[in-house]
Amino acid sequence: MTAYDGTPVHFVYDQEADILEIFFGENEPATGVELTDHIILRLNRLARRAISLMLLHFSILAERTEYGPRSYPLNELDEIPEDLREVVIRLITSMPISQFLKLSYLQTSPTKQMPFTFVESQPIMAMA
Repeated sequence: MTAYDGTPVHFVYDQEADILEIFFGENEPATGVELTDHIILRLNRLARRAISLMLLHFSILAERTEYGPRSYPLNELDEIPEDLREVVIRLITSMPISQFLKLSYLQTSPTKQMPFTFVESQPIMAMA
């Protein structure tokens, strides 16, 4: 399968564990970065390239509620070094990851924003 930007995409779903891993191109050694308790980005730090996106408890992450998709705070971003955080934010806000993971934020005060994410299940279901 191919993402909207032409990146080869491969899905591996473990039904028993309810884990979906979305690979972008070939699998290779990578650094894992927890975005939330249930979403892990694997990336090649030197090339600054996404290797995969791991969605733990996928059926819950992708579930729609009466108010829309379930959203999760990206509170784990505060725990990583600033240089890596910049790379991670660039990756998750651009293709091919942005096809599957959407970002928004909650304005908690005039000067403070809290980033949130949700899984865009429609492209995943269409490609799987």
